[in-house]
Amino acid sequence: MYKIGMISLGCPKNQVDAERMLAQLDKNEFEITDCYEGTDAVIVNTCGFIDAAKQEAIENILDMAQLKADGTVGKIIVTGCLAQRYKKEIFDEMPEVDAVVGIGANANIADIVKRVINGEKLFEMPGSDQLPLTGERLLTTPEYWSYLKIADGCSNRCTYCAIPSIRGDYRSVEFETVIDEAKQLAAAGTKELILIAQDTTNYGSDLYGKLRLPELLDALCEIDGIEWIRMLYCYPDKITDELLETIARRSKVLPYIDLPLQHADDGILKAMNRRGDSAFLREVIAKIRSALPDAVIRTTFIVGFPGEGEKEFENLAEFVNEIEFDRLGCFAFSPQEGTPAFNMENTVDEDVKLRRGEIIMQDQLEIVTLKNRDRIGKTYRVLVEDYDGYTDSYSGRTYMDAPEIDGTVSFTTNKNYEPGDFADVVIIGVNDYDLIGKDLNG
Repeated sequence: MYKIGMISLGCPKNQVDAERMLAQLDKNEFEITDCYEGTDAVIVNTCGFIDAAKQEAIENILDMAQLKADGTVGKIIVTGCLAQRYKKEIFDEMPEVDAVVGIGANANIADIVKRVINGEKLFEMPGSDQLPLTGERLLTTPEYWSYLKIADGCSNRCTYCAIPSIRGDYRSVEFETVIDEAKQLAAAGTKELILIAQDTTNYGSDLYGKLRLPELLDALCEIDGIEWIRMLYCYPDKITDELLETIARRSKVLPYIDLPLQHADDGILKAMNRRGDSAFLREVIAKIRSALPDAVIRTTFIVGFPGEGEKEFENLAEFVNEIEFDRLGCFAFSPQEGTPAFNMENTVDEDVKLRRGEIIMQDQLEIVTLKNRDRIGKTYRVLVEDYDGYTDSYSGRTYMDAPEIDGTVSFTTNKNYEPGDFADVVIIGVNDYDLIGKDLNG
């Protein structure tokens, strides 16, 4: 039996791809291990979206190359977005790599690994549209929450984004297939289901000629065992009245709206090829808050896009302080080869990007601190995730917090909880982005 290790980097969508590959390897009787020592091969499932992600991928490949040189690991197989995007450059610059495998070859990963272990040096690069959107998964998340990828690829063509060139046009998973996979996840213990795609709100448009996310949510709510349904990557131009009505009507669907806006200056939005101007964005946010009074809105912004002068940045900063987002991430513009923004003029110095990002995040910390203080005395349902024996307290998440990107709630109790249990917690304090509480019932 061959022993295989995997390093999976990047976004949850890439993580689901990794889980499908792991399931194939497991089905073909490979021994999957978290320890790389003594492995016959290590798969590095890479991200290639921005420079920081590319650098992380390269560093991991080089780390495995050193272990290979030391005789600790056998072969190195590079998969994922970096492999899809840079193809032969990986072989040219890192000869220690034994195989470069595009995402379209994921369905054949077991055969590829066997061939590489047996001495072949492989370059497998079928079309990205061959990436399987269905299939068994070996979950890498805790059993009580999991991702459900309802589409892959993107057709939006934002000028800064390389995703369409890497993963192709938007492809929805068939409605019935999504429901079947959700049922399997529920049977395996999933309580929180997190819907993901490059554009979750666009679900169904390519297959059915209409947006079917509201209908999908209704069907998912009927599955026994699923208690929370969370959506990530919701685009503002597809936040329809029907979608908001469904969220309001269905208690399982969390009023957590992940709304990647990227900027708020009209000129920059146009240069990014984003749909809608700042006035439109204000209208969408007002509509969300009117329909969902308890809504938590998360967003991301890019600072330092070409043409972002002080006035454009001020417009963004004023927007952030006006809207008072509940959750916010800020990233410096990273020019990507092959995108229209790569060759745009009026670039912004790196130190200026850094300073602007720090300003936005400092403003956001003040906003979140005030919002969290307003939550003192309120009670929230918390999905328990961990126990800290040193402080004799548990930690978990409310509906306001997605795993791995948002805050947590730590709380004391006289009761014993297991990961995946729910507790009613009254908030008694604040620690920056996190909350402190005590069990209402024990």
